[in-house]
Amino acid sequence: MDVRVTRTRRSYNRVSVDVNVEGRISIFLASHSTTPLYSMATDSNVATDARSESTAANGIENPVSSPSPLLQSNRKIALITGITGQDGSYLTEFLLHKGYEVHGLIRRSSNFNTQRINHIYIDPHNANKARMKLHYADLTDASSLRRWLDTIQPDEVYNLAAQSHVAVSFEIPDYTADVVATGALRLLEAVRSHISASGRSHIRYYQAGSSEMFGSTPPPQTESSPFHPRSPYAVSKCAAHWYTVNYREAYGIFACNGILFNHESPRRGENFVTRKITRAVGRIKIGLQSKLFLGNLQASRDWGFAGDYVEAMWLMLQQEKPDDYVVATEESHTVEEFLEVSFGYVGLKWKDHVVIDKRYFRPAEVDNLEGVATKAKKVLGWKPKVGFEQLVKMMVDEDIELAKREKVLVDAGYMDAHQQP
Repeated sequence: MDVRVTRTRRSYNRVSVDVNVEGRISIFLASHSTTPLYSMATDSNVATDARSESTAANGIENPVSSPSPLLQSNRKIALITGITGQDGSYLTEFLLHKGYEVHGLIRRSSNFNTQRINHIYIDPHNANKARMKLHYADLTDASSLRRWLDTIQPDEVYNLAAQSHVAVSFEIPDYTADVVATGALRLLEAVRSHISASGRSHIRYYQAGSSEMFGSTPPPQTESSPFHPRSPYAVSKCAAHWYTVNYREAYGIFACNGILFNHESPRRGENFVTRKITRAVGRIKIGLQSKLFLGNLQASRDWGFAGDYVEAMWLMLQQEKPDDYVVATEESHTVEEFLEVSFGYVGLKWKDHVVIDKRYFRPAEVDNLEGVATKAKKVLGWKPKVGFEQLVKMMVDEDIELAKREKVLVDAGYMDAHQQP
């Protein structure tokens, strides 16, 4: 007996279930959007479809682990930390579309965490087509950062890696500071020492900042607004921001800070409030879940689409002089508004399903974040393309499709529908 649900090119998610006569089952369920943001079908050097599950496992299990000859071409080379995250996957697609060769640093893990980039991965042995390559490294390991900078010799470095969950940062503050703050310092120092040793002074560096750095500073927030961080994560991001400014001023490195306000997508992690909501909407609509537990519904955020924001990152590194930029939609919406749009979109009432749980309140709340992106619009020529309601509906659409695939497993007896109330 074979039960299959396969992903089409228009789908963000996939599930494949194979049951043979002996009763063995193989399941792959990807909950992250893998639809390319940019059409790459006209470029023969870029993967245009997802690799198979077996290739995904075998290809990433042993990424390039020692220095190897790089492609001989005039392409720009980008190095991305956090390439397997939401922003890293969209930025990789964007840069490949621009003709870049992209190298990503990933942490060693027993479980594969490459779902967001599987669709653009090509085995590095296929040297003529593989323009994205993965290497083991970690922001807590300075030697690995310097080694790969010397080996890859990138033109642009994008530091997107972080322990990025605000609430979790209260639980693991030491680790958060080590990765987010000191990790950025390690990478900056690796870039500085690489430039000093090689003379490659044209390298450009992007540091991913966060609107959480503003914390309790009243909105609207601009590049000149004071930082008042309210979590270990936000404090660590402030440190990374000022490390970047310091290395720019002290050593003349072309280093930019992008102060990005909240940016979401179907690839957002499921423990972030926006994706937690849309994931629940999909499961509730399909009948797999009945309740959604949340904290502060009055927190207000400036939410944009991650696919729009990676363009701003790239634009910062294309300018004549390095600088810092706020990237935002300039609109703020509460969590309650997000609930209204997402549940209302599928004909449900959020009040029938949402339960307030005090465990989801932060020790120090951030009430309202709303950015002013005037500088980014004027200097970079950037502006958001996806509005708030369009973003919410995009996420709900994909999570409904994911819930439908999940229901196939539930109906076949391979998943427990009551894992959540």
